[in-house]
Amino acid sequence: MGNAIGIAITGLNSAAMRLSASASNIANMQNTGSLTDESIPSYEAQTTQSTTTSSGGCFTKFVTKEPATTIAFDPNAFYADENGLVKAPYVNLENELITMKQAEIAYKANAQTIKTASQMFDTIIDAMEDE
Repeated sequence: MGNAIGIAITGLNSAAMRLSASASNIANMQNTGSLTDESIPSYEAQTTQSTTTSSGGCFTKFVTKEPATTIAFDPNAFYADENGLVKAPYVNLENELITMKQAEIAYKANAQTIKTASQMFDTIIDAMEDE
């Protein structure tokens, strides 16, 4: 049961990181930059990458989305090129909201796993005390 709790904790962490990446993408989706001047960078959209561990559970890290940016038209930006183009984060609001909902569901499932494992542990302890 201890392993189940440990695995669920890695799931909680993974879900929280997915939520954080999506929230950051939404908050920064208007942060454009120059196509030619690297001193004026745009925000680069983030995602997470999870890998399983040998002890169960997963290891999650932030990675840059592919593609992280796209070209957008913003002739009012002082750093826009002669055609009014800028570099913009490659963020799809609908996809980010779906990712956030998926992260919420995963978080709740892992929290329930911890609760159930804890209840099972308490039941075993109670049974052992009765003997």
